[in-house]
Amino acid sequence: MTPRQATPSDIPAMHRVRLAVRENTLSSPTRISEADYLAALETLGRTWVIEAEGEITAFASGHKDGSVWALFVHPHHEGRGHGKALHATVVDWLWSLGHARLWLTTNPGTRAERFYLSQGWQPCSPVSGAELRLELGRPG
Repeated sequence: MTPRQATPSDIPAMHRVRLAVRENTLSSPTRISEADYLAALETLGRTWVIEAEGEITAFASGHKDGSVWALFVHPHHEGRGHGKALHATVVDWLWSLGHARLWLTTNPGTRAERFYLSQGWQPCSPVSGAELRLELGRPG
């Protein structure tokens, strides 16, 4: 269950994971395009995946601006530590870029919010619409 850096050939499987989640669902399956995924793993930042039994079961993307763009685990693979492993990988990479604070947005009252809070993220303020901004300060 070691994350590996994603490649363009992983995009269809990542999108399947993204469409399978029960919270933070997309209003339209085409809202996130192949170009969005490609930018997340080649231009704007990096993306990692976890495979189990020969298929991608989870993925996470961090952007060079210090943000976590995505962290999703297929519902059939929840509770196995995939989210924590990907979280640690993305956060370590973002710290390596020299950021003092990291940020992300998520919907309040969700499992995602509870997960990030359990990993040390702190709520800041609501942002566009109903989303909540969370930040994580560099340790030490």
